[in-house]
Amino acid sequence: MHTRLTTRQWLERLVSFDTTSRNSNLELIDFVREGLEHHRIASEVIRSPDGRKANLFATLPAADGRTDGGIVLSGHTDVVPVDGQAWSSDPFRLDERDGKLFARGSCDMKGFIATALALVPDFLAMPRRKPIHLAFSYDEEVGCVGAPVMLAELKRRGLRAEGCVVGEPTGMQVVVAHKGINLYRCRVHGKAAHSSLTPQGCNAIEYAARMICRIRDIADRYRAQGPYDECFDVPFTTLTTNQIQGGIAVNTIPESCEFSYEFRNLPGMSTTEIHAQVERYVQEELLPRMRREYEAAGIDIEPIAAAPGMETAEQEAVTRLVRALTGDQAVRKVAYGTEGGLFQQVGIPTVICGPGHIAHAHKPDEFVDLAQLASCESFLRKLGQSLA
Repeated sequence: MHTRLTTRQWLERLVSFDTTSRNSNLELIDFVREGLEHHRIASEVIRSPDGRKANLFATLPAADGRTDGGIVLSGHTDVVPVDGQAWSSDPFRLDERDGKLFARGSCDMKGFIATALALVPDFLAMPRRKPIHLAFSYDEEVGCVGAPVMLAELKRRGLRAEGCVVGEPTGMQVVVAHKGINLYRCRVHGKAAHSSLTPQGCNAIEYAARMICRIRDIADRYRAQGPYDECFDVPFTTLTTNQIQGGIAVNTIPESCEFSYEFRNLPGMSTTEIHAQVERYVQEELLPRMRREYEAAGIDIEPIAAAPGMETAEQEAVTRLVRALTGDQAVRKVAYGTEGGLFQQVGIPTVICGPGHIAHAHKPDEFVDLAQLASCESFLRKLGQSLA
């Protein structure tokens, strides 16, 4: 490996690792760790409970060796699947066309990670009074699973930072807030029977449908009645059912049905109170009705993942700093989630700012503009200089 790679060279290597969330990211983490070692930067590799994946945390000390305080540059190493998507080129090989770099993860969000890594030699050469920390996580795309493992370990060790920049694709514009994400899996247990003998069964799909309709009713109420925050691109809390499966034959009353749903809440709203509306409907109305048909009927709701919302005040030092460096003073809040709320929970004020556009992520032919990477390089270089 070369002692110094450009942003493009880093990105070319990073996208070559298929770090779809169902896969391990250890090869990528090892590659990054080895790259940092060339600059005599030690990395802390914090593994997942099953050992198949890992977070990486590294500190570029201040000129006097100080490692406390400073700014965290945060990114996730996993990507979404390419299954069933029609790509014009190999999604795990960087391909340049018309000033754009195409590959899975080029935009979301290996472009930011590549830029930060390419600038490590520059950061080290700067007479900084404060450190820069690199925090690269696993499994963000499936519910921000990896970052809490890393942050819990860092909190245990007493590491403090003054701010964090999460480099999700924002077009290099400043985002100061995003919604919380809460994912659930629901299993409805009924009783099978021949479909000609409906009174002898308990139809799990039909009761799941009633619950799904109630979730939609709750969503419609938030849309109609608020609360609202017009700074968000979707200015109210949303609920939606996104997956469902059940039944074994066209002439068999289904014994079971499983579906997944989510809600995305405005920051500051009680997630407990939002979900209590679903729980009350199940316990007070739906289950009693099911058990009149079949006394052993059941509904199990399992939390899959949750990531808190984030809202960072304008007076926070990191907000003022990033606004000054980018020249962007507009207030932006987004409906998608990031790991920013997790950093905020451990006392690290956070803003979202990174290369590429969220509209280009997760799609076939995902790409990041070369101009966006150049803008990110300029921003991060100025950020490092501001710590002098």
